[in-house]
Amino acid sequence: MVKITFDLPQEEARVMSDSENHQNGMFPEWEKGSEKSGNSADALHLIETGKPNGKQHLDFTEHAVVNRYETSESVDTSHKDDDDEEISLLHGCFEKIPMKDFHAEIRAYKDVEDFLNSTLLLLNLQQSGLTEIIDAMLKKLHENSDDGSEFTLEEARHAIFTQDSVHDKNLSVHTLSRTIQGTTTSEDSGFDFDQSWICAMCELSNLTKRHVVIARLAHPANLGSTSQEVQIVILVLTPTVEKSTKSALETARTFSTLFIDMDYRHKLLEVQTESEFKQLLQQRTKLLSSHQGLPENRKSHLVLSDFEKDEAEESKCPLGRGMINDLKRRLPHYWSDYKDGVFGKRTIHKVISTTFFLYFACVLPNIAFGMLNDSNTDGAIGVQKILFSQCVGGLLFAVFGGQPLIVLLTTAPLALYTKIIYSISEDFDLDFNAMFACVGLWNAFFLIIYSVFNLSKLMKYSSRSTEEIFSLFIVFAFSADAIKDTVKDFNKNYYSSSCDGLSQGSLVNQTNISVVTMASVNLSDTTTPAGNMIQDCLKENSILFLLLMLGTVWLGITLYNFTKTPFLNAGKREMLADYALPVAVLAMSFFGSFVFKDIKLKPFTYRTNVEFFVVAPIHTLPWGAVLGAAGLGFCLSLLFFMDQNISSALVNAPANKLKKGAAYHWDLFTVAIINAFLSIFTFPWVHAALPHSPLHVKALADMEDRVDQGHVHQIVVYVRETRLTGIISHIMIGLSLLLLPYPMSYIPRPVLDGLFLYIAITALFGNQMFDRIMLFFTEQAAYPPNHYIRRVPQRKIHLFTVTQILQLFVLCIFGFSPIPYMKMVFPILIMLLMPIRHKLTPKFIEPKYLKALDGH
Repeated sequence: MVKITFDLPQEEARVMSDSENHQNGMFPEWEKGSEKSGNSADALHLIETGKPNGKQHLDFTEHAVVNRYETSESVDTSHKDDDDEEISLLHGCFEKIPMKDFHAEIRAYKDVEDFLNSTLLLLNLQQSGLTEIIDAMLKKLHENSDDGSEFTLEEARHAIFTQDSVHDKNLSVHTLSRTIQGTTTSEDSGFDFDQSWICAMCELSNLTKRHVVIARLAHPANLGSTSQEVQIVILVLTPTVEKSTKSALETARTFSTLFIDMDYRHKLLEVQTESEFKQLLQQRTKLLSSHQGLPENRKSHLVLSDFEKDEAEESKCPLGRGMINDLKRRLPHYWSDYKDGVFGKRTIHKVISTTFFLYFACVLPNIAFGMLNDSNTDGAIGVQKILFSQCVGGLLFAVFGGQPLIVLLTTAPLALYTKIIYSISEDFDLDFNAMFACVGLWNAFFLIIYSVFNLSKLMKYSSRSTEEIFSLFIVFAFSADAIKDTVKDFNKNYYSSSCDGLSQGSLVNQTNISVVTMASVNLSDTTTPAGNMIQDCLKENSILFLLLMLGTVWLGITLYNFTKTPFLNAGKREMLADYALPVAVLAMSFFGSFVFKDIKLKPFTYRTNVEFFVVAPIHTLPWGAVLGAAGLGFCLSLLFFMDQNISSALVNAPANKLKKGAAYHWDLFTVAIINAFLSIFTFPWVHAALPHSPLHVKALADMEDRVDQGHVHQIVVYVRETRLTGIISHIMIGLSLLLLPYPMSYIPRPVLDGLFLYIAITALFGNQMFDRIMLFFTEQAAYPPNHYIRRVPQRKIHLFTVTQILQLFVLCIFGFSPIPYMKMVFPILIMLLMPIRHKLTPKFIEPKYLKALDGH
């Protein structure tokens, strides 16, 4: 018998499966134990009257008889000894469960309401044997069942009891399979079971809804060594397929929490009618809900955010106070930011794997956005400049930034702003380099203003809802880039007009010519019509494009989730998961460049002989252009402000268990200085990136699996808060400039798109909004027992999810609009998410439910 115990203050419950419950007199040694229970009531009374040394629990146990004798088709593994006694094995397991929280868990109150609406109550039941008591309760249920449920008495018995059948039916033993009992612990009498009540539970496949039957016995019954004076028996029956919050265990936990109070049980024993019994039950439910709702009785404690701690400190001059507090918070840990990347169990392995992850997660998007910027700006900003910008910006932030786990990156919205600036420069005959630098400097100026005036404290109004909506938008943006590239390749190669109407003979000629042409690697010299057709009709290129992109996603996700497989040992599984992204990129690049070398995929393009440190001629701009640049810079600063702070909020989320504190104001100031420097030389801008920053935290974290009613979820146990991963990875990105064109050109474009999809998919893990969207397509019985599932009605959960989806839809309309100037409104829409959440959403959903749905 395995027993797991833990202590919870004052009122707690322990559920226990009772191999001891049996018919009277079945095991004589249990009768002798009854003499020891004389002080159990006193001990329980001491605890329930508030003595400080008393604790209460509910115990849960499940027992199973290990034999094969119950049916004629089973194998008889029982054994008879010399006295002709039947011998078998009985397995017991104790599990601890907490008491039901009537204040927070919405289902608890509804369970009692359901019972009051369809009362199944037996008062002064005369039976004293366990089997007779259960049979009487089942008959009561069968007589009053009006929901169409059909089950036989034998089926119910089989579910409720663990039967140890022997050859002589008169000696058949019945023990309750699953029960809940209360326990008490005190310094005076030690540990003891509450023997005056017991709750049994079972699941029946023929039931269509839950049923609870309560029986008050006329005389105390001896039902086992831990149930020798039972006066109240509770029977819970539920359908086999049922929502997790309405399962047999959850329903039994509700009523066990009510009956654990001795004074309340004493009052129930004195009532004469069903109406009085129901009235007491209702009063107890309301009293328990209000009592558990008192602040001193809540299990969670208020944790002040860094913003609230800063506000608590009085200051005569608030200017720059946020940055000063950030430095006071982070500077004492500066040297430990380096040491924590070297010392500690498995730290070196984690730092190396995370460094490679950051390298590939940053350098490949840099190449993709570099090609996009090169096309949008006619070569003014290309792959080499963006790699240099990433190296310098990321390195400076890793050394001087407050929160080193934040990852800076140039993003698709920044590439869009660059395109808008180039279009304006072309339309008004302005120098692009000068206009770009001017917008960047204005942006840096506004960011410095935000930092000095502590505007980042507005992020205390940014809830989990805002952060997850923006995170999902970024996920869609990464996915959209990959999908657009795939569609573009198929339209160019697979669905090309040159491939239409080809006869079988021309296909053969095309194949023959293609072999010769591939050998010469000179398609441009082909002058025949078939040769022109070969240039355009390259269906194999599109098929390989799709294969490499999906192969990168599949291999990366498979390795990322390798820790959930039974293969190899735990250490090797975790190592493969840590190196999932580098392995996927290198493996699929090898397949694309060498295994399928006969299929010539177009490599990424870049310009040679790029001049890096050329100061932009800002002085050539007219005053009208400078003022226009100020407007563009202000809109851009809003995007920086929201991106930077939302990324910081996700990194510093309480679930990540970071110890060294946040630095919102100082990080924003550092990003402003970095981008001012980059703007002067027309280098691309960088800011905190999603989902790279939260993924960086996960890569450095030790994770632990937790199982709750069959559902497995991961939690962060410890994060190595170090600067080394950012410093080393960005040095490697700088060295990548020396790897152009080879071996960098061996990475095919579809592998870059596969990387985008991999980052998008892995960013969905742990996103609560995505989890709630999936509930629309999930059977209720498979709902995970999350805190919001327990505390919020299902309709309110779905309503809140719908409001988030609508906000995300509006963001996508403006963010993916083909009209460039519509996208300039995008930062303002992100800012509006906060007032929508705090002013509009509470009109539809109660604040107590929002606290459960939208709290960290």
